[in-house]
Amino acid sequence: MGAPRYAVMGYDDEGETQETVALCADAEDLCADEPELDRGTYQLLGCAPEGGFAATLADARATGSAPVGPLVLEVLDRRGDGFGWCYLYDVRVLDDRPCARDLSLRDVTIEASVDEEDRIVPHPRPLSAGYRLLGQDRLHDAREEPLGTCKDVITPFDGSAEPRESPPVRLLGCSATGTLRTAIEAGKDDLGPAELVRLDGSGRPIQVATDGDLVAWAPAARGHGLVDLVLAPRSRRPPTVAPQVWRLWEDGRPSGPNAWAACSAEGRAYWLTTALHQHGRGPDRPPGTAYHLDGRFVTDAPGFFCALGEAVNGPGGYFGWGLDATADALCGGFGAAWPFTLVWHDSDIARTCLGPTPLLRGPETFEGLVQFLTGKGIEVRLD
Repeated sequence: MGAPRYAVMGYDDEGETQETVALCADAEDLCADEPELDRGTYQLLGCAPEGGFAATLADARATGSAPVGPLVLEVLDRRGDGFGWCYLYDVRVLDDRPCARDLSLRDVTIEASVDEEDRIVPHPRPLSAGYRLLGQDRLHDAREEPLGTCKDVITPFDGSAEPRESPPVRLLGCSATGTLRTAIEAGKDDLGPAELVRLDGSGRPIQVATDGDLVAWAPAARGHGLVDLVLAPRSRRPPTVAPQVWRLWEDGRPSGPNAWAACSAEGRAYWLTTALHQHGRGPDRPPGTAYHLDGRFVTDAPGFFCALGEAVNGPGGYFGWGLDATADALCGGFGAAWPFTLVWHDSDIARTCLGPTPLLRGPETFEGLVQFLTGKGIEVRLD
């Protein structure tokens, strides 16, 4: 058997990782992309719009349609208390007209995407007072302005579709040790929770791939004394681009810049999670330091954050995977003390590729990135 690609970490009774219980040659059915969001047309009936949503409706009346971004519908009980949410993505207003039942309210038609496990099931009145409209941040910060209410929702789905199930992960050619070997020798089938870690060519951990429950085992065909394990994941699986990213880290942290550049936008986004796992917190360089961002491959938002991480912390470096994470990195411990100067070379590439107009589902624009950085007191020099 060649060098193992994965390590299985066992847990103690308190749920803390305690030991490596197996090294595995390979894994089958590990990677899976998130299913496409279902997209359809919703009718929000009897809306009392507020704040930004009211402004968006005004824009839609002027232009024919207008993007909203993410929208949360909080389901209300008959007393008006919330007891559940549905997240809508890529929301766009298609039509806005006076409510037939109450001319002081509006009936709004939107187009939106929704996760198949998060479809709205309307609660008929009088069992429900309707829905409260919230921005995505409102759930976490009560200071965010509400967007209004609506009395009823007509959805394009009947709620009958069952979520698609993914097959369990098969861990092949595993050399079991410690508590796992003891459990197997005792004839147990339920082997407990475990964490699956991807290894590089030297056996060093790259990052956690997923975690779950070891639910079965069988003798392996790959060698005497080895076993195949079955892992039922409890957390999200790595995307199908993950193996490409792991190969780029096969020899350890990349020694040269822009190894991520050959990846797709999805691969670059996963690269950022790998870089975060590999980041070691340490002292920051002093305020006022100038960092040089290589912009030749910044053709999408994940590419900007890959390049920013390398500008601050060298090849394979990390300095946030999005605006919120970068704001956290600016608080210290990620290599650069605020404020500093960012020299963005070949910035015209990002200006062309990211564009001036916000796209749906929140990808950052060139102007938005510059405004974010300058708003944090960072001097941005566009080269």
